[in-house]
Amino acid sequence: MAKRFDSKRNGSGDRPRQERGREDRPRPAFKAQSNERPARQGSSNDARPRSDRPRSGRPVIYGFHAVIEALKNPRRKALVLHVTENALKRLKEEMPELPIDPIMAKPDEIDRITGPDAVHQGIALEADGLPAADIHDLEGKGVVIVLDQVTDPHNVGAILRTAAAFAAEAVLVTERNSPEAVGVLAKSASGGLEHVPLIEVINLAQALTLLGEKGYWRVGLDSEGPDVLAESLAHPPIALVLGAEGKGLRRLTRERCDVLARLDMPGAIKSLNVSNAAAIALATVVGVIKRA
Repeated sequence: MAKRFDSKRNGSGDRPRQERGREDRPRPAFKAQSNERPARQGSSNDARPRSDRPRSGRPVIYGFHAVIEALKNPRRKALVLHVTENALKRLKEEMPELPIDPIMAKPDEIDRITGPDAVHQGIALEADGLPAADIHDLEGKGVVIVLDQVTDPHNVGAILRTAAAFAAEAVLVTERNSPEAVGVLAKSASGGLEHVPLIEVINLAQALTLLGEKGYWRVGLDSEGPDVLAESLAHPPIALVLGAEGKGLRRLTRERCDVLARLDMPGAIKSLNVSNAAAIALATVVGVIKRA
């Protein structure tokens, strides 16, 4: 059983940088954004009539909370804002001055931008991606969430939302087996994508090694873990590692963890959806850190 928060490790973190992931996809590491803002069509924020045009192929964020947080984020370059009349009224209650002029649209027109199954709430934003976040820039404060091949965008988005609520330092995902940071993920994150860096790594085992060198206590969440999570935290900062549902943590991932731990669940059900498990685990870890 790990002794809790008794001796903070000081890793140097001074190691060769990992190869960066591809930057030509609409991932969390989009192209570096320009300082230029979209040309304004006036200063009144009056909606312009929508002109028919082919789909741009640009990343799209939809849903009220996701879009409004994106519009508020100075690191996010907003390009085209599509909005229905009712959604515009609600949006202006939250943001009387918009950074770009909206384009009026009907719900079915937004359907064609987001896809027919998207719950867009009458609002969709075409935007550039956020600047690339890098694992080497982590400062070793608080908690980092590490996801081992969690592929469902609803789950990753929900985890980002929880991470934002608990002020997590970052969420790490693998480049090859993680969803794009737009659309369903952004909607499920409900604005969390604008507040918590989503860091892509090529090799998760190497990334966990680097986190250890930077001083993170690496805790792998496992329903069969020998100790409960609250008693397995040796010291901050913490890297909380979660695997995909069904598969769990891969062998190399488990080997790079300092300890495997389980959630304290006295009921008959011992497994949870990964986003629910992340929420409980993060609340537990943050609570232990505050009390230490």
